Amino acid sequence: MPKPDPETHLLVAALAGRGIATQVTTWDADLDWAAFPLVLLRSPWDYFERLNEFLAWAKGVAAQTRLLNPYPVIDWKCHMRYLKVLADNGLPFVPTLGLDHGCTAGAARLAGLSWEQLVIKPAVSIGAINTLRGARSDRAGRAHIDTLLASGDVMVQPFLPGIASEGEISLIFFGGEFSHAIRKLPRPGDYRVQDMYGGTVHAHIPTGEEIGLATRALSLTPLPTTYARVDLVRHEDQLLIMELELIEPELFLPAAPGAASRYAAALDAQLAVCS
Repeated sequence: MPKPDPETHLLVAALAGRGIATQVTTWDADLDWAAFPLVLLRSPWDYFERLNEFLAWAKGVAAQTRLLNPYPVIDWKCHMRYLKVLADNGLPFVPTLGLDHGCTAGAARLAGLSWEQLVIKPAVSIGAINTLRGARSDRAGRAHIDTLLASGDVMVQPFLPGIASEGEISLIFFGGEFSHAIRKLPRPGDYRVQDMYGGTVHAHIPTGEEIGLATRALSLTPLPTTYARVDLVRHEDQLLIMELELIEPELFLPAAPGAASRYAAALDAQLAVCS
């Protein structure tokens, strides 16, 4: 991660309290992965830059031992096309225009949109990296699309003012069960909620509507998840899914008493299946 890891040590301690030994390492380490009964992804923040290599590694590890989240979930989530599954099942999410790698009509497609303010980002990315906000008619935005399309797929979404004022709500689940929630607010004048851009984390008590929508979204993953984060935003009095985080999410364990213990319990249950 591009910052000190704020939570792995909490999970390691909670697992140790259950008598479970751990080894923290990098995903591309030269290890005999079959020697471990369970391999848990935590923060492989470079996967989007080495996607094919990462997916090949994950598929290989999954063939040797239990990988969490499971490989089909990782493969499904790594590209924003998974949003179509949500749409096909009637779940509300932030409207999205997808542009395929190499598309030469990106600027023309923008002209047909009704959204005045846009957010442009790669379809495979994390942490708002290479994300640009701007007006639909802005030349910089069109140039950014062309640059991104030269190397991969692109997604364009409307800028939602509620993100700047109310932020994003994140709901965290372990073993399919709701654990805790937080609200992420951007710094004044920004829209990015990540702390590397000055965003802050606040306590949040979720509503039944929020838990219900997040639970419905997670029911659509190819296989059940052991850890998951669902990011939501409210726009014009409607609750929308911003993103599902199923590969490398920060889970805000320090923000909720008992969260690390609940996570450890979910992993303990997976180890029981392994044995």
